[in-house]
Amino acid sequence: MAETKTYEGGCHCGAVRYRARMELQGGITCNCSHCQKVGWMITFIPTEAFELVSGEDMLTDYRFNTGNIAHLFCKRCGIESFARGKNATGVAMAAINLRCVDGIEPDELPVTKSNGRIR
Repeated sequence: MAETKTYEGGCHCGAVRYRARMELQGGITCNCSHCQKVGWMITFIPTEAFELVSGEDMLTDYRFNTGNIAHLFCKRCGIESFARGKNATGVAMAAINLRCVDGIEPDELPVTKSNGRIR
């Protein structure tokens, strides 16, 4: 079992920075029209375990499909380091792009594949 730790991450240019408390056990890759094109590897955490440290004013929102997830991109560098939304049961969550978390090697994490094309 992984230990709960606080990780830091953000966009490429550094304008958007966050802290995320999570038990990092692995990531999810998805083949939906969005995730496949941007190369996301994600994990979901409760919103209370997420803190946006800087860059709220640098974020721009993109929504598609049901509109339940706010895909938030840095206006300067275009990187989507996290998203905000609700899961299938309506609980608020943050989706963390593990490729944007400092000090981890995403390709060394166990991966669960999600078939987002079937939705």
